[in-house]
This record gives sequence, structure tokens and C-alpha cells, in this order.
Amino acid sequence: MHITLRHLRIFEAVARLGSISRAAAELHLTQPAVSMQMKQLEEQIGLPLVEQIGRRICLTEAGRMLHVHACDIADRMAHLNASMEQFRGLERGLLRLAVVSTANYFLPALIAEFNALHPGVRISLQVGNREFVLSALAESRTDLAITGQPPDGVDLVAQNFKANPLVVIASPRHALAGRASVSMARLAEEVLVMREPGSGTRAAAERHFAALGLAMRAGCEFGTNEAIKQAVRAGLGVAVVSAQTIELELKTNCLAVLPVEGFPIMRQWYVVHRTQHRLSAAAATFRNMLLALDPAGTPGTAQKRSTKARAAL
Repeated sequence: MHITLRHLRIFEAVARLGSISRAAAELHLTQPAVSMQMKQLEEQIGLPLVEQIGRRICLTEAGRMLHVHACDIADRMAHLNASMEQFRGLERGLLRLAVVSTANYFLPALIAEFNALHPGVRISLQVGNREFVLSALAESRTDLAITGQPPDGVDLVAQNFKANPLVVIASPRHALAGRASVSMARLAEEVLVMREPGSGTRAAAERHFAALGLAMRAGCEFGTNEAIKQAVRAGLGVAVVSAQTIELELKTNCLAVLPVEGFPIMRQWYVVHRTQHRLSAAAATFRNMLLALDPAGTPGTAQKRSTKARAAL
């Protein structure tokens, strides 16, 4: 079989995204080019690898097996590239980051600081929810991940670098906004505007309610923090969000933080990488920059603790 790395790269994108058009967009190729490469790959293997079910492309049994090997080869190539970048230092290279969407409120400033110090390093930033970020780690599509909840299992190292308090927000016109204190039982009577399943913030809120034996009155679900804030401002309910996402709204009195008992929920931001993944010079330098932040998230020298986290990915 004459299978090239280009074949495998295109196949992996099609398998992961379930779409020729989305794979073409991600790889900056035309749809006919992706279709042609997929056809060539099937001809080389002599078996159908994908099948069309509705609008989505699904893998055949042979395709699923090839996908396992394609991910393994991609992982080995990433290791090879990281090894070679050790020799190049920080004059060039690629830093791949996968971050949960809430981190997008503070991370761009840190990326800009890193870019000013190392302008030759290209930076690729992927943003999604916690499940997306952990998937990117598992499939070696990122060097470092930023998440608010360290995963469980083996094969990952997670190091905390910044506080991430969760608070309850409401419209300033909400009946609870003027109270000196709000009990959790009273909060449980309110409709909560929620992030989508897979969000770390949502999971933390669900655990907090469950620990007190309280049920959540889930209302609308939204996939972004901005949509959550707009829904709360419009009076659709209250929400649990990271305090770092509402700094502007508090200054302009567009939102209010409710004084709920047991809040804020104190969490941490973690930088995560795979234990077996050799970090490039760029990735190691960016990680060390994060670990040197003081508790407020600005450059400092505070010592950080490191924990081995586990992930069955």
C-alpha cells in the first residue's frame, strides 16, 4: 500500500469532523481535493473506509481501525516534531493550545506577552468546552490544554496556575439582587441559565447542588459565556459563571453578583499536557510562563504545586 501522511491527515480530519466540507475548511483545501484523496486512500487499501448516512459521513469497521492507527501515527509525528524543535529553540516552531472558552477572557493577553518575547513561534489556538479540550489532548491535536477541572485517570500532568472563582449572577433588576444573603435552598427555586453538557462550569455547579441534596431548575442552555450573560441580563434566569467573565459587566452595572451562601466556588485554572508527550521548547516555555503567574494571574514568582492527573482517554 502506498499510503502517505497527507492521506492519513485528511482521513483523520474527515473521520473526526464527519464531513468532507468541514475537513476541507479545516485543512484549507477544496472539497474536490479532499474527496479525491479519500478515494485514493480507499483504492490503496482496497476497502471502503466511510459511508454516507444522511448528511454525515460515518466510518466503516475498516475505517475505525484505520482511524486508530492514523491517530497513533499523528502522535508519533508530533513527538518527532517536538524532538526536532528542541534543536531549533524558540526562533521558530508551533505552539498548539486548546482552551476552554472561559479561559479566553484572560489568555489572549498572556499569548500576546509570549508572542512579543518569541515572535518567531506560530500559535494555534483551539477554543471549546472541556470535552473538546480533553479530546484534543487525547488525539494529540494540542501541546497544552487550559481547563478549570483537572481530569481523572492516567497519562496526564496537570498544574494549577491561577484562581478561577465561580459566582452566581443575575440581572440588577432581579428580586434577589438587593438581598444581603441568599440561601442555597432559595437559589434552588430560581431558573438557572446553563452552559451546554460537557462544560466544566456546568459540571461544577451540578456537583455543588448535588452535594447539598438540592435539584437544579435548569432553564435555557447556551454554548457560550456571552450568550449566558445576555440571557441573564434579559431576565431569563440566574447563572453560575466564572468571575473572570463578568468584570466589564460589573463595572457598567449590567449584571449583579448574588451573595449566595457557599459561593464563590473556589476552583483553579490548570495547564495540562500528556505525560508521554515531549513538550517543544515553545510549549515548555509557555507552560513555565503560566506557572510563574502570581495568584491574580499576572507575572510573578509564586511557587506552584504540581499534581499528576489521570485521564482514561
